[in-house]
This record gives sequence, structure tokens and C-alpha cells, in this order.
Amino acid sequence: MGDPQVGWIAAIVVGGIAGWLAEQFMKSDMGVLMNIVLGIIGAAIGGAIFGFFGIAVGGWIGYLIAGFVGACLLIWVVRALRGRAA
Repeated sequence: MGDPQVGWIAAIVVGGIAGWLAEQFMKSDMGVLMNIVLGIIGAAIGGAIFGFFGIAVGGWIGYLIAGFVGACLLIWVVRALRGRAA
């Protein structure tokens, strides 16, 4: 979230939207707070992954895309770990 165009309030809003979109896409059932957390952490993870491949993300749309991709990856990892633990 180092982009000066996206402040903390915007990061929370965009993170919530990205988390909600990932929740709908992955057919998961989480609350609003978890959607926000997933979206913000997902944006950091997605931004790191995109950066590794040389894809620059920035601004609201970039964080939304990175948050969505990262949140989907997080949901997938949690499901994989729960499946092994059960």
C-alpha cells in the first residue's frame, strides 16, 4: 500500500470490495471484516506476485485486481490447509 494515490481509507474500501468479490468468486462464506482483511492482505500478496513477474499495479483499479487475485489465493490456501488438517 505504498502508492500515494491510495490512502488507508481507500485501501480499506478497495480491500473490502476485493475481498467480497473473491468471496463471491470462490463461493466462500465470510463476514465483512474478514473480506476487508482478505482484500488488504490479498492486495499485498497480489502486488508482490505481479511485481515478481514485472507487472506494475497502481491506483484503485490495480489494487482491486491485485486484492482480488491475492484474496482468491489466500482462500485457496486456507481450504487446502483445512483439507489436510481434517
